[in-house]
Amino acid sequence: MRLNDETTSLMSLRVYERAAELFGLLATPIRLRIISALCQGERNVTQLLSQIETAQPNISQHLNMLYRSGVLTKRRSGAQVFYRIADDSAVLVCKAVCSQIAREMEQDCKVHAG
Repeated sequence: MRLNDETTSLMSLRVYERAAELFGLLATPIRLRIISALCQGERNVTQLLSQIETAQPNISQHLNMLYRSGVLTKRRSGAQVFYRIADDSAVLVCKAVCSQIAREMEQDCKVHAG
C-alpha cells in the first residue's frame, strides 16, 4: 500500500512535532545530567542527588517531567522510588548531541592552545 502525498505530509508534520517535544523536554542541563546518570543503571533520588548538585525538590520535579513524558519509568521499593530509562530515543539524542558538542569544544581548545 502506497501512502498519498497528504498522508506523508501529515506524518512528516507529526515527526517534527514529536521531535520538538523531545528537544523541549531535553532543553535543561539537569535533565540531561539525570539521563546521563540513569544510563549507568537504575537510581533512586538520593543516589541521583549524590551525582547531581541540586535541591531534592528540584530534581524530583525534573524526574516527574521525564517520567510523565515516558522517558523514564519508576518502581517503588518501600519508601524509595527508583528511576530508570524507558525510552532509548532520548538517550540516543542526548549522546549524539553531547558527543558532537564535546568534540567541537575539544577542537576549539586545541585551536586556542596551539
